[in-house]
Formats: sequence, structure tokens, C-alpha cells
Amino acid sequence: MGSAIAKSLSKSNHRLILMGQDEEILDALKLKLVESEAKAEIESNNCAKEACWEADVIIMATPYELEKEIIERIKDVAVGKVVISISNLSIRDYKASVASPETSAAEELQRLLPYSKVVKTFNTVFARDFMTSTIINGAGEVFIAGNNSDGLETVSKLILSAGFIPIIVGDLSVSRRLEMLQLHR
Repeated sequence: MGSAIAKSLSKSNHRLILMGQDEEILDALKLKLVESEAKAEIESNNCAKEACWEADVIIMATPYELEKEIIERIKDVAVGKVVISISNLSIRDYKASVASPETSAAEELQRLLPYSKVVKTFNTVFARDFMTSTIINGAGEVFIAGNNSDGLETVSKLILSAGFIPIIVGDLSVSRRLEMLQLHR
């Protein structure tokens, strides 16, 4: 998912900092994006803390089970920043990984990053959807949920630049429904 999002965002004038633990994979993705005539300035960094320090918006494109490890590394540098949650809790996760079935991956992320502006989006979009011409030409709708109006505005602009139509559906508690939507697709 992270690669697909990066590819869509690389078509606009953004500064992208790709982050991952495997430097070879990062370099290959960066090269692929540059070769695809990206307009974005693209960098890579295998240190989560350094990459997030430089970023204005952090996209957590990692499985929910791995987020806590990354959060521990970035929580000091994510203060005041927009952090996008794309994760979905699975039925197994709802039973085993969270404090209550009355929460979502995004709400858990907000709980762990209380001074960040967590926004839920992209979780109802499949990676392959980023590749279809109808989506890239602006035919796809992407739902957004969040508690911070500045964060919602920032993410809406980002979604537009990725070729989607942003639809704000409510506060972060709505992300519970968005995550359940994905389970039924």
C-alpha cells in the first residue's frame, strides 16, 4: 500500500520521504518512481525517527500489528504533525489486540500519539485501485475521518493530489465503520 500511495503522490509537486527498514527495497522504489517521471522530490531514509522528523505528514503504511514498534520510535517527532492511519483491524485484532471492541486502529493510533493529528483514510482503497486510470483521473472517492479540522484539510488536499475525491465522513470514531467496511469487501 505504501508503494502505491507513494506512486500516486509522486505525480504532484510534493517532497516524499520514503521510509522502510530495507534499504535495497527503498532504493528500488525510489528509482522506479523517478523513472516514472515523478514530479515530486523523492528521498529515502531507513530510520523512522529521522524520516518523520523531516515530514509534515506521516503516512503509517504498515500493518496494524507493527505500528506500536514504529510509534515508539517516532512519538517525540510526531508532535503536532498529521499522521494518517491506513490500517484496518481484523476480526482477530478486535479480539486480541485492542483494549475494547469499541475502538479502531486510528483511535488507537491517536491514543498512542495524543499530540498528533491522526486522520483515517485510504483504508477502503486497495493498492491496485491506485493503478487504474479511472482512479488516477479522479473517479475514486476516498473517505476521511478525523478530529482536527486542519488535519482533515491537509489530508483532503493530499488525496486530491493523488487523484482521488476526498469525502470527510466525520470524526475519528467513524473510522470504526470505515474499518468494518474493509472487512466486508
